Amino acid sequence: MQLTSKVVIVTGGARGLGAEYARGIVAAGGRVAITDLNEQGAAELAAELGDHAMSVGHDASDADSWARAVAATEEAFGRIDGLVNNAGIPAPSKMLVDEPMDHFRRVIDVNLFSVQLGLQAVVPAMRRAGGGSIVNISSVAGLVGMAFSGSYGASKWAVRGMTKMAAVELAPEGIRVNSVQPGTIYTPMTAGDVSEGDGAFSVAAMGRVGRAEELLGAVVYLLSDAASYTTGAELTVDGGWTAGSSLATLAAAYAETIDR
Repeated sequence: MQLTSKVVIVTGGARGLGAEYARGIVAAGGRVAITDLNEQGAAELAAELGDHAMSVGHDASDADSWARAVAATEEAFGRIDGLVNNAGIPAPSKMLVDEPMDHFRRVIDVNLFSVQLGLQAVVPAMRRAGGGSIVNISSVAGLVGMAFSGSYGASKWAVRGMTKMAAVELAPEGIRVNSVQPGTIYTPMTAGDVSEGDGAFSVAAMGRVGRAEELLGAVVYLLSDAASYTTGAELTVDGGWTAGSSLATLAAAYAETIDR
C-alpha cells in the first residue's frame, strides 16, 4: 500500500475528507495535486505537505478548469497515476419533491458531472503514464434510499453506476476505477449535523461518527498496486451502518418495549 513515485489529483482537497486524502497520499510516498475552488486553503495545505504537494484553483464542474488542472499537474510532476473524485456539495434537508430544481441541478453538476469531466480529462494522461487508478467518492446515500438526501443521494447512486461502467471500459488499458462509500464522517461539512466522538451517531453499528483519517486506508489501498486486481469494486466505510440494524438501535427498541 505504498504510493512511491505515484502522482494523484484530489479534487475538493482543501479541507475535510479531501485534505485527509491528500495527507495520506503524501504519507504513503506519493505526490499530490490538491485542487479546489478554495485556492487559499489548497495552497496552505500544499505548503504544509511540502515538495510532494502542489495546489491548483479548480472548478470540478467545468471542463476548461479540468484541462488546466491536468496540464498543471503534468507540468509540475511529469505524470498522473491517480485521481480521487472527491469534490461534492450536500442537498438541503428537504423531501425530494420539495427540493428546488436550481439546487438539484447544482448538486448534480458538482457531484456527478464533475466525475465524468474528471474521467474525460485524466484518462488521456493515465494512458500516457501507462495506466492508473481512479477512486470515486460515493456515499452510503448511494447504497440505500435515504430520506431527505434528494439530489445528493441521486448523484451518489449515479456515481456508483458510472464507476462500474468506466471500470469495464478502461480495464484493458490498465486503468482501474473503484468507488468508496463513506458513512457519516465528522468533517466541516457535517459538523452542523453531528458531533465528534463515540456515541454521537447510533445508526452506525459501531455507535459513533467516523473520523476522516479512518477513510485513508480504503483510498490509499485502491490507489496503490496492492489493489492491482481490484476494479469496479465498492468499498463501504460506514461503521456497519448499512450492514443492518445496529446494536444501539436494537437496544433502544428493546428498552421502549420494556417501558410499555
